[in-house]
Amino acid sequence: MTFLISLPTRRHKPVTRAEAGLLLGVIALLALAVFGPVLPASVHQHGFADQRALWGIPCAMDVLSNLPLAIAGVWGLRALRRLAAGALDHTSHAMVTLFFVGLVCTAMGSGVYHWQPQDAGLLWDRLGMVLPFAGLLGLAATSRVSQRAGWATAGAMLLAGPLAVLWWSHAGNLMPWAVVQLGGMLVVLALACWPRRDGALAVHLGAVIGLYAVAKLFEAADHAVFDATAQWVSGHSIKHVFAASAAWPVLLALAALRNSGARGAPHVTLSGQNGAHTVGVARRFRA
Repeated sequence: MTFLISLPTRRHKPVTRAEAGLLLGVIALLALAVFGPVLPASVHQHGFADQRALWGIPCAMDVLSNLPLAIAGVWGLRALRRLAAGALDHTSHAMVTLFFVGLVCTAMGSGVYHWQPQDAGLLWDRLGMVLPFAGLLGLAATSRVSQRAGWATAGAMLLAGPLAVLWWSHAGNLMPWAVVQLGGMLVVLALACWPRRDGALAVHLGAVIGLYAVAKLFEAADHAVFDATAQWVSGHSIKHVFAASAAWPVLLALAALRNSGARGAPHVTLSGQNGAHTVGVARRFRA
């Protein structure tokens, strides 16, 4: 007697047009990073406008202005913990966690760098920045394309980011890092133009990019802002604040998700009549 055992086969979903387009964009950026022209770092990259010390902290404003990044990261992690179980899909939860943990790491790395601006500190500063970039890219791809696109995009950034930083440290070529940083933001901007998937976390990606773009403008105008404010604050210090504010759209999306879950939570009421207890379950919806 012959027994035939049929085992279920796991079929992989075919690549969608959106996934293919995202893949082609990533490949194009990779080619630019590898074969693009050499971009030397500026000889004045450590010459920040505000060199004042405060409370024994050198370059105090550039160091202390990283606190909003750390606060945003801790706030976001706390908001994640307050979500009900299952309120957020596993992939989005992982990407948001990576994003907020990355903000804390960026604050630490940037603080160390600005305490004593030099190449060794800048390396740690940029390595920390890879984490929120990866989280944001992964979250954008998850919400606009698919969950597997989110994992792939975040993984690509976690691999390419450190390699770009190490290549800059070894060869002095800033092009790969420029592609990682600015090219990554262009990918997020492109994804912001795509419709959001049903059930995905409703993060306003355009607002994130807009706030980050303002931060980069203040970074470029470091000395000009310092002079315009009568040496009260520099553009680089303001840049840190706006970079932290780029987390606000993600925090708003988490707050909206938590509030919607609270409105749909079941409300249990107990009533007694003639010694007998009855349990009524009703849903409460807030206006």
